[in-house]
Amino acid sequence: MKSKLSSLIIAAVLGLSGAAFSVNALADEGKLVGPITKITMAADGKSATAVLKDVKAGTPVTITITDDLTLEKFKDKRIVEGDEIRARFEKDGKNTSKSFKKTAGC
Repeated sequence: MKSKLSSLIIAAVLGLSGAAFSVNALADEGKLVGPITKITMAADGKSATAVLKDVKAGTPVTITITDDLTLEKFKDKRIVEGDEIRARFEKDGKNTSKSFKKTAGC
C-alpha cells in the first residue's frame, strides 16, 4: 500500500515538473545588442517601438517598449537613435521589451 502511494506521489511530482518546464519553454526570450536605427513614440505616449540592428546577424529587429522608465528616457533624449542598446524581450509576435538599457550604462 505504501509503495503504491509513493509511486503515485512520485509520478505526480514528475508530471507537474514536466508541465512547468513546458510552460517555461513556451515563454521564449530574445537577447539583442545593437544600435537603435529608429524610435517611434505612440500618439498617447504610453508605448513606443524601437528598431535595433542586430550586431551578430546584421538584421533589424523591432521591439515594443511599454515600461515608463524607458519611455521617459526616450522623451528626455537620454536614449536616442544611434545609441547602442542591450535588450531582452519576449518573442511573442510583438517582441515586448523586458529590459532596454544602454550598453555603457544610463
